[in-house]
Amino acid sequence: MTGPRLRRCATCGRALNPREVYYRFKLVLEGEQDVLESAESSEDGEQDALAALVRRLEEGPEDARELEDQVHWERAGVVCGGCRAVAVRMLDESTDSTRSH
Repeated sequence: MTGPRLRRCATCGRALNPREVYYRFKLVLEGEQDVLESAESSEDGEQDALAALVRRLEEGPEDARELEDQVHWERAGVVCGGCRAVAVRMLDESTDSTRSH
């Protein structure tokens, strides 16, 4: 019979003791934009703009995976108590939001 599976904190990498409290997380970042700029509002203008965007994406140096990650990024795992506290402080809306990145 084997014991509990060894878990590691996704942030600091520390091995978590099976009797230690750990925290599961799932973080999803989804890109959004409220206003799309359009040179023309006609249907033909929108089709031309879409075709130009597709052409630019196909010809550009960016990897398709990188572009996808800019729109949707998702991670899940477990963290230790110390890393949980840091994440909560960092993401808490009530803290000073003027901090630089």
